[in-house]
Amino acid sequence: MKSSHNSGYGFLLERAKRYCSYQERSISDVIRRLKEWNLKDSIIEKIILSLKKEGYVDDQRFAKVYAGSKFRINKWGRNKIIQELQRKQIPELIIHIGLKEIDEDEYITTLKGLITKKGFDIKEKDPFIARGKLAAYAISKGFEPDIVWDIINEKD
Repeated sequence: MKSSHNSGYGFLLERAKRYCSYQERSISDVIRRLKEWNLKDSIIEKIILSLKKEGYVDDQRFAKVYAGSKFRINKWGRNKIIQELQRKQIPELIIHIGLKEIDEDEYITTLKGLITKKGFDIKEKDPFIARGKLAAYAISKGFEPDIVWDIINEKD
């Protein structure tokens, strides 16, 4: 009886490894997936431990990849990236390590580009309202309000 349990565990571990190999995952993503498989908590803990030990899952590596790609591909600001990493239960220290993947000059250049591009889309005659809409857009993308306003005011 015990050997069939172990072979079942081996199958589940291999399935979890495939899930982690497909793309970088947070530990909470993997736990959520394992719960969808209706596994007992003790089995989930054992699988997570094995995945960590073998390097299939690592929240620090995940945070770096996530922060870098959400910034470069999705043009997200730090606030949105932080919020999403917190939602994935990534510890605060690891979030800050992940955010170091974002180059400060590239961050400002990206924000300026977003504001300029969005400025062409806004058909508002009143410059005060137009600037408010620009700021709201950039802030909704997760950029810090003080930086957003500095850049919008710089354009005047």
